[in-house]
Amino acid sequence: MPSEAIPITKELIEKQGLTMDEYKMIKRRMGREPNYTELGLFSAMWSEHCSYKNSKPVLKLFPTRGKQVVQGPGENAGVVDIGDGLGVVFKIESHNHPSAVEPYAASATGGGGCIRDIFTMGARPIGLLDSLRLGKLEKGKVKILFKNIIRGFTDYANVVQIPVLGGEIYFDESFEGNPLVNAMTVGIVKIKALVKARAKGAGNLVLIVGGPTGRDGVEGAAFASGALDEDASKKSSAVAIGDPHMGRALREACLEMIAKKLALGMQDMGAAGLICSTCETSYKAKTGTEIDIALVPRKEKGMNAYEVMLSESQERMLVVVEKKKLEEVKRVFAKWNVPVDIIGKVTNDGMVRVKEHGRVVAEVPAAALVESPIYKRKASRPAYLSKVQRLNLSSIKEPKDCNGALVKLLSNPTIASKGWVFKHADPRVAQNVLLAPGSDAGVAAVPGTKKAIAVSTDCNSTYCYLDPFKGGEIAVAEAARNLVCAGALPLAITDGINFGNPKNPEVFWQFKQAALGITRACRALNTPVVSGNVSFNNENPKGSVDPTPIVGMVGLIKDKSKIITQYFKDSQDVILLLGKNKEELGGSEYLKTLHGRKIGRCPEIDLKLEKSAQKTALEAIGKGLIQSAHDCSEGGIAVALAECCISSPRGKIGAVINLASDNIRKDALLFGESQSRIILSAKQKNVNKILRIAKKNKTPVSVIGRVGGQRLIINRLINKSVNELYKAWSSAIENCLKG
Repeated sequence: MPSEAIPITKELIEKQGLTMDEYKMIKRRMGREPNYTELGLFSAMWSEHCSYKNSKPVLKLFPTRGKQVVQGPGENAGVVDIGDGLGVVFKIESHNHPSAVEPYAASATGGGGCIRDIFTMGARPIGLLDSLRLGKLEKGKVKILFKNIIRGFTDYANVVQIPVLGGEIYFDESFEGNPLVNAMTVGIVKIKALVKARAKGAGNLVLIVGGPTGRDGVEGAAFASGALDEDASKKSSAVAIGDPHMGRALREACLEMIAKKLALGMQDMGAAGLICSTCETSYKAKTGTEIDIALVPRKEKGMNAYEVMLSESQERMLVVVEKKKLEEVKRVFAKWNVPVDIIGKVTNDGMVRVKEHGRVVAEVPAAALVESPIYKRKASRPAYLSKVQRLNLSSIKEPKDCNGALVKLLSNPTIASKGWVFKHADPRVAQNVLLAPGSDAGVAAVPGTKKAIAVSTDCNSTYCYLDPFKGGEIAVAEAARNLVCAGALPLAITDGINFGNPKNPEVFWQFKQAALGITRACRALNTPVVSGNVSFNNENPKGSVDPTPIVGMVGLIKDKSKIITQYFKDSQDVILLLGKNKEELGGSEYLKTLHGRKIGRCPEIDLKLEKSAQKTALEAIGKGLIQSAHDCSEGGIAVALAECCISSPRGKIGAVINLASDNIRKDALLFGESQSRIILSAKQKNVNKILRIAKKNKTPVSVIGRVGGQRLIINRLINKSVNELYKAWSSAIENCLKG
């Protein structure tokens, strides 16, 4: 039976992820009953993954404009101006549910899809980042997921020859059964050469270029928009399989075609495949598209219209070109051995018309598919907060052995070195990498200039669990702080929103509060939101994952010779602290690691102090006064100082530190995670200049010690060999994977 002849039933409608009210709306928009294929098109395009039908009202809160913004949300990726006619193009995407089922293939295609989002706009990708959340690494299944996710991500990056610039990885029981796998890609474009996803000009040709179409990834968007259940392991067909060799050739062919001004419009075939690319490009251009799927190259026999239209087979692009330029287009793709096929034409009637051997099998207004229903969900403060926010510090015993506590924190996989991860990346593809993973931010050169781009991904899910508003603020502030510590001026963010079921009022409250926190911080730090991704229904049998609004941020270094790293450099350098130490232990890795408790109020964040600390650090770096800069985050100042001592590729070096305690508990002083703190080191001759800059900017600053020796000594609380600290920090993840 042809797919369009399959009868529509209530069970089928609900299986497609649509409600009966939505089905009634579909009938009204079409003026008739949809056939099975058409129902599938609506199922994909009205899924949360494609439509943002539950998140749009909240996402509108984000600031999206600024002098630096060239392209905000609404295109394949965001673009900000970096001068000299150039822009940095960047985007974050999630591949959570697929990675729970097929971790190797899904993490690879997660990175691959994000890469295509970048070069479809005419930008050459210069780097990839990841942002991962998994369960406790001690558990066998988590180890398997982790190993395969890392292999998939890095294997794909190595073949397509795009360097991994950095990322972040957290391990927490909340994510067992539902890992979060987010990938971010950054590229450089000539602003005048930007290409947008538009099907322009009636009569122009619609091409499909790249790999053939198969059944892999059919219903992928709907799968990504639902909850993971016991049947998830049976849904491997919803996971698309990448081909990095084709991906690399496709990138080069598309970039050459764009450089030769042969493309009128271009769109990656990611989520919802052919239907998403045809209806969105038509809708944005106020045109229509007519295609014949008999012309679509297949890698499997017997595929019906439903499968062809909803396949998410990777390494495919939809391209719109003028007839007169077709032969030149074909020559470009032939040069790179990339298949190209004419599958249809642009029309002027606003319809997406799908034929098979000339017979119409689906015909839907593009606007009906793109303009999904929008829901304003109920929000209510979660009941659990009243319990978990309570923290009586007197009930927490201070450690008798602070040295042991520090070693245990450095051995925590969340804090420990991620060297095991990044050693999988091929160093031969890192020609433009100026600062590889392992410092506060990754940095890549902007080819043909003296500029560089710094990038970071950040979010503390525990903070967001305890207070999503502050957690959202802190995610933005820490991302900006990480860029500043590399010497970069923060420019803008892309958001990777990962939450539970939006129909749950408590989950929706978390989402809205986190968005409000992100909004407040972005406005304060002048880092508008220019792109992003929403992933809901991240749940396992125990409930929702911890709310995780990941912030991917880019910053500009005008002179790449002034890049700063986090590690101490020379003996007798003076160590300074920007910001204040406070008695804050809520939500800390110390409480989780040493006491097994995820409780309290997360640290306060004063955005005025944050802004002044960042301004002071940037000004001092710009004047060449700084030897190193490192942000204090998970594990507190003791962990940050240890990282300054042991993370240098040049070798380890100690430090002697004297922190003013101000009646702060010793564990809070050492391991509390108070915000807006930056550790600097400088030559003695530059210290007074730094102090004057801090005073001018009203930034709290103190001289806390000197670099030197082979031990880290902090007051009379920590006295440990840097070799022992390094051993604990550097081998923790590998030891977990072996155990």
